[in-house]
Amino acid sequence: MLLYVIRHADPIYNPDSLTEKGKRQAEALGRRLAVHGLDRIYASPMNRAQMTAKPASELLGKPIQTLDWTSEDLAGMYMGFEDDVKGGWTWTFGINPTRYKTEENLALGDKWYEGYPFNRSKAKEGYDIISKASDEFMESLGYKREGLKYKILKPNDEKVAVFCHYGFGTTWLSHLLGMNPIVFWSTFDINHSGVTIINFQNHSDGYTAPKVLCLSDISHFYGDRLPMQFTNYIDI
Repeated sequence: MLLYVIRHADPIYNPDSLTEKGKRQAEALGRRLAVHGLDRIYASPMNRAQMTAKPASELLGKPIQTLDWTSEDLAGMYMGFEDDVKGGWTWTFGINPTRYKTEENLALGDKWYEGYPFNRSKAKEGYDIISKASDEFMESLGYKREGLKYKILKPNDEKVAVFCHYGFGTTWLSHLLGMNPIVFWSTFDINHSGVTIINFQNHSDGYTAPKVLCLSDISHFYGDRLPMQFTNYIDI
């Protein structure tokens, strides 16, 4: 099975929508995904994710199935804190990573949530909610999590796309891949409409360990002559 984890296109956060640039990104993305097709399309209930999924849904004739647990609002309820340095609410992992990618925090291992700034939020509770929902979702697709690998309950050769968000997406990816979330949050980033593809190869021993084939791919930008930018502030 190939799992496509896709961030929404260039957004308007209030009201929840896409910019004109974002709509062009979503259309380009739909054409890119239509090349080899998708078997299932899922999306967060939030409008910007649904709008990003719509062109692919229409081109492929596949319905968008909504996954409430992938909502950015749900993740934000747990992963945010009041930053005492800059002031105001922000994601715990949205601050300069040099503030939390520390030897002390990394030494905590599975108890990463006891380190700053995660201990000033409900990050552990939010992470557990996303992890539990992820495991249930993956099991519905035929893969039951056992530690850092997945038992193949029913081999699946489908291409499954989930259109979601930055905060939720980076948190989910760390769990899917069995990585310390602090390492993932501070090391990897995902672009508007970026496509991450994870291969759940159906091995003969009955288990699979997911491998990332590409992270935040934006080849559809190049294909449609869209600005090659990372979230509007880095030309790439």
